[in-house]
Amino acid sequence: MLILGTILTVVGSIVGFVTGIMMLIANFKKNVGWGVASLFLGIPLLVFAIMHFSEVKKPFLVYIASIAVVVVGFMLSAAGAVSGLEVFDPNSLQQP
Repeated sequence: MLILGTILTVVGSIVGFVTGIMMLIANFKKNVGWGVASLFLGIPLLVFAIMHFSEVKKPFLVYIASIAVVVVGFMLSAAGAVSGLEVFDPNSLQQP
């Protein structure tokens, strides 16, 4: 489960990065001010995507899906890491 979670996290992150760049390019094509604000602040990127949804519909939806994939990957990685832990037994401690 740990390996699958790591793979999902990495793939989701790469897809999110690429679609974020695609939306950033659309911002710069519309207006340099939108592009610069989106590059440095981040929030204008989402505002632009909502305001101009018809222009960036596909990259925006893929971006949202990649966020979901990353979250699932994190949960699977955490579950795999927790399942690999040994249970602490206080009775197994040696007495001096």
